[in-house]
Amino acid sequence: MNIKNIHSVYFIGIGGIGMSALARWFLHNGVHVAGYDKTPTHLIQSLNEEGVEVQFNDDIDLIPEEFKTHNEGILVVYTPAIPAYHKGLNYFRDQGYQLYKRSEVLGFITKGLYTVAVAGTHGKTTTSSMVAHILKSAAKNVAAFLGGISTNYNTNMLVNEADFEKSIVVVEADEFDRSFLTLHPNLAVVTSTDADHLDIYGELVELKKSFSLFLDKVHPKGKIFIKEGLWEGLDTSEVKATPVKYGLNSGELCAQNIRIIEGKFVFDIQSSGINISDLQLAVPGFHNVENATAAIGVALELGITSEEIKTAIASYKGVKRRFEYVYQSQDLIYIDDYAHHPGEIKAMLESVKALYPGKKISVLFQPHLYSRTRDFAEGFSESLSLADEVMLLDIYPAREEPIPGVSSEMLLEDIHSSEKYLLSNDKVLEHLKSARLEVFVTLGAGNIDKFVQPIKIVLEQQYAA
Repeated sequence: MNIKNIHSVYFIGIGGIGMSALARWFLHNGVHVAGYDKTPTHLIQSLNEEGVEVQFNDDIDLIPEEFKTHNEGILVVYTPAIPAYHKGLNYFRDQGYQLYKRSEVLGFITKGLYTVAVAGTHGKTTTSSMVAHILKSAAKNVAAFLGGISTNYNTNMLVNEADFEKSIVVVEADEFDRSFLTLHPNLAVVTSTDADHLDIYGELVELKKSFSLFLDKVHPKGKIFIKEGLWEGLDTSEVKATPVKYGLNSGELCAQNIRIIEGKFVFDIQSSGINISDLQLAVPGFHNVENATAAIGVALELGITSEEIKTAIASYKGVKRRFEYVYQSQDLIYIDDYAHHPGEIKAMLESVKALYPGKKISVLFQPHLYSRTRDFAEGFSESLSLADEVMLLDIYPAREEPIPGVSSEMLLEDIHSSEKYLLSNDKVLEHLKSARLEVFVTLGAGNIDKFVQPIKIVLEQQYAA
């Protein structure tokens, strides 16, 4: 497919974080965009305001006539989450349209463009947004497809300048459903290869095979910035690109002298004779220093100067729901985070404890997916035990049907926190009104984000200075 020949795009499932980023890219580049989604959201409202027509009823009559008269120059993109019985989906199929997944379209867009692809079972959203921000801050022509809302730009899509063919493209390379295998990066980052999405892969060895295939696709003259310890666990026999191993206090690209000063993580970078001292990262977390290290490696490879990097890191504000401060007073800190994997939870809570030594850490966690809860039950219990108080919500099912015997309760017994209990959704606010909190954290990838503002209101009333 030649993207330059496309004049109209219809998205089935336009409200997803990845689909909406694609929609914004096409809109910015002069293409007519419309679509369908089941539920109105703030993200869809933003698309409406930008000029995208979105329908919420699965009614063929509501599809704009432009998409019914001919299919030359028309692209139809769908998400696999759309059910097979969807009327709009079947209409386009019956009319002979070629339908494409989001990942396939990303492959079309990035083909022939200089592409930086950031992969990893966790860390990829923050790292890709850091790469994009550094490039944008350094006045590079960059387009970025992000898996979260950048706080700096209040969007999941950084748009290129007039000529997209001369832009650097930053892509969050998603391992789910092997989507990242449609990409052909010039530079790649691999932040983690922990077991995840076992409902897709079955076992960790298959997930790692997929990452190996992803690395095979990196340009032979390119580089792969890979977290220390991961390269040896992958089959790299066919990989032609050069690996650069990064880490905290180790690796060819190394973050050193990490300290916390006035709530900021301050660190130095050392790599191949390049030393950058006293970088200041306002987004907390040792894991975020690690993510920044990978992003800095990419920036150095693209010719960004040390001073430009320091300025960009200092001005980076993070991604919504990634260590996001919701409320702060003299007596309470409230942080919200997307963490939904044991490794992410461990990294998050270790950083919180380092930032607030001696403070009571309370966590409200909503498990995401029955299969993930079952597969990583021991890891969830262990990582959550870093908190002093753990409140568990029911499992958010997302795309899954219930699995007999799998529930939040199965995590509770092996959590060693001094206070631990289950909470139903309708009891959360009532419980918090009487709870003794010092540092409070909400965690999860389901619909726990809908609780954030109501919780904030309750806590403001309780803890207002």
